[in-house]
Parts: sequence; structure tokens; C-alpha cells
Amino acid sequence: MAPIIRVALIGLSVKPSWASRAHLPYLLSDEGRKKFTIVALLNSSVEAARASIAAHSLPADSTKAYGDPAALAADPDVDLVVCNTRVDIHYKTIRPSVAAGKAVYSEWPLAHNTEAARELVELARQTSAKFAIGLQARLHPVAHTLRRLLDDGAIGKVLSSEVRAFGGTNDRDRIPTGMTYFLDRAVGGNLVTISFAHIFDTVQSVLGEVSPATARGDFHLQRPNVTVFDPATGATVGTHPSQVPDLFYVSGKFAPGPLIAAQGAPLHFRLRRGQPFPGDPGLVWTIAGETGEIRLTAPGAGALQIGTDEDPPVIELNRFAAGSAAEKVAWEWPKALSALDAVASRGVGAVYEDIAFAAGAAAGGDGRDHLYPHATFDDALRRHEQLDALLGDWKA
Repeated sequence: MAPIIRVALIGLSVKPSWASRAHLPYLLSDEGRKKFTIVALLNSSVEAARASIAAHSLPADSTKAYGDPAALAADPDVDLVVCNTRVDIHYKTIRPSVAAGKAVYSEWPLAHNTEAARELVELARQTSAKFAIGLQARLHPVAHTLRRLLDDGAIGKVLSSEVRAFGGTNDRDRIPTGMTYFLDRAVGGNLVTISFAHIFDTVQSVLGEVSPATARGDFHLQRPNVTVFDPATGATVGTHPSQVPDLFYVSGKFAPGPLIAAQGAPLHFRLRRGQPFPGDPGLVWTIAGETGEIRLTAPGAGALQIGTDEDPPVIELNRFAAGSAAEKVAWEWPKALSALDAVASRGVGAVYEDIAFAAGAAAGGDGRDHLYPHATFDDALRRHEQLDALLGDWKA
């Protein structure tokens, strides 16, 4: 039987967070416990880590508390370091573990800027550290189903693709107090690097990489000052200037290949911060082919990795030869993940499942035939560089 992978979580705090909402449910599930065990927490201090251990009912006698990233990196009893902090803290908390050659799973973006991301990737290459990055929407069964349809020739070769998306924040002109960093470009976590990048990565995981020479971005800031409100009361507490575009158009072209027509296939992508028009879905993605067309709609959130079961994504296939009628295409989560309540934890769980599979810790089961391989640090650097090229010298 494959050994259990010993995990250290960075950023699991006492308060509700992405770590407690998405990572912990999988790791503490029956399926997760077969492959992983939490052995340490790293927080801002040892005291904070101990408080989090108690708050989440983790075993105090077998879960170590750390306040120093270097001390965690030196722990021989940790196999996998998982980073869940705000993006501007990623670099300093995972660099010691990467330098020590440990396996690291970092949430996306990898770092607050491309220079820091490149340093982490180069360091990982030197130390042979294994790594995963939290671009988990590429592992969503919807993305897998789209790949299968294209591989099966359901619409012939792809002629073009178009994406229309909304989101990033729940409101177009307001933001809660705890998310004002989303308007600060220097922090590194914003509408471009998170909301757009997750969808853009998924599109490219299905259709292939956009040719760099063809990629163009047109970015706009429509609301330079955003109202800040207290989420507990709903009361306005002020305004915050934005340094991040809130409307943008990206275009490019996929090169000819096994799935793409001989002349290549253009991509047009539009994303606007906030809500769509009432009744419209948060995401519409069409793939037009020689003999048919596929449409993906996500009625709720524009991001697949944070959707809900109440408004699941819908795939429709229009075969031109069959006339105007379109058929719905079924998809489902793999058995290892379907028992988890939240879509967010299933998406993160898919990354863990693939890490375990790649490490030889998952014997049998659904395996990688159900999942696209998880993104690596090299994939992350490619996305960082791609976003930099699109943004160019844009400034608010």
C-alpha cells in the first residue's frame, strides 16, 4: 500500500478562509484520509497555529505548530507543503520549502509578480522540488468533457472560440472591507490575475495555448473609485481607488493542430467585473467547429472552481447535420470527489487526487483517466508571463 502523504498547511486560520472552505473538507474526508494526513500548520506565529489546530479539532499531539517558514522547511516529517495565504505572502512562506526540495502545492497566483514566480520556478528546478499550482478549473469534469468531445470529433476541427464572462467580485461598484487588496495591483491578486486567469487557463487546457505573437489585450478602468462596505452590516465605510482594470477584451489565435483547423482558430474573450445583466449567465463559452458547435454556460459564478450545485454548468452540443436542435451533454464528478458538499472543495480535491496519483499513492480508483494532470509551477510561470505580455504597460 502506498504511504500516506504528510501535509503541512500554510494559512489555515481560526477565521473562515479558502483553506477551511476548500482544502480542509477534502483532507478530512474519508477519501482524503486514505492518501493524506495533516501533520503541521504554519501561521503568522506558533500561537496562531496552535489556536487554529484547536479551532479545527486537529489532533494536538500529532499536528505541529509553526510560525517560521524556515523551521517548517527543515521538518523531515513533512512531505507536502500547501500554501493558502494571500498571494503577496506566497513567496516568503514557500521559498524555504522549495529551497529544501520539498513538494509544494501553492494556490494561484504563484507569486505577487512574475519576477518572484520565476525565481521560485528556477529554484524548484535546481532542488528537484515537485510542485502543483491551484489552477484547478482545468481539472473540472466539465473541462474534461469538452476535451473528450473535441477528441471524439463531435464538431470537427475548431474554427473559432468566444468567451463572455462576469464576476471577480459580487458587485460591480462595491467591495467588502476584507477585499480591498483586489484593487491594489501590487498585491498580485485581482480581476486579471485571478478571475480572468482561471478561466483563460481552462480555455487553453482544452484548446491549446494561444500563440504568443497573436495575443492582444484591451484593458479599461470604468470605476476608478470603488465603494467599500462592511459585510457584517452592509454599511458604507468609504471608497478605495482601483489600480486594476475592470473591463477587458483579449484576443488571440490557436495554431493549427490535431483539434484546430488548418488556418488556425481565433479566440475572443471579454470579462467585466461584477454582475451580468439580470437573467444572463456568469459565463458563456462557445467553441465553433466545422460540423457543429459547443456551448458551455455557467448560470451562477463565471469561475468553474467556485460554482454551486444549484446552478451547475451546462454543456450543449449542436450538430449542424441534425438541424437546429441542440443536445445537452452529461458530465459528473468522479466518485472520489462527488461526496464532498462544496464545488470549491471538489476542485481542490481534484488537485490532491492527482498529486496522490502522480506520487503512486492512489492505487486503482478513478485515476487520471477522469482528470487532466494538475498544473505545475512551469505552467504557473507561463501564465504569469502571458498576463504580463497582455497587460503590457497598462496603468490606471
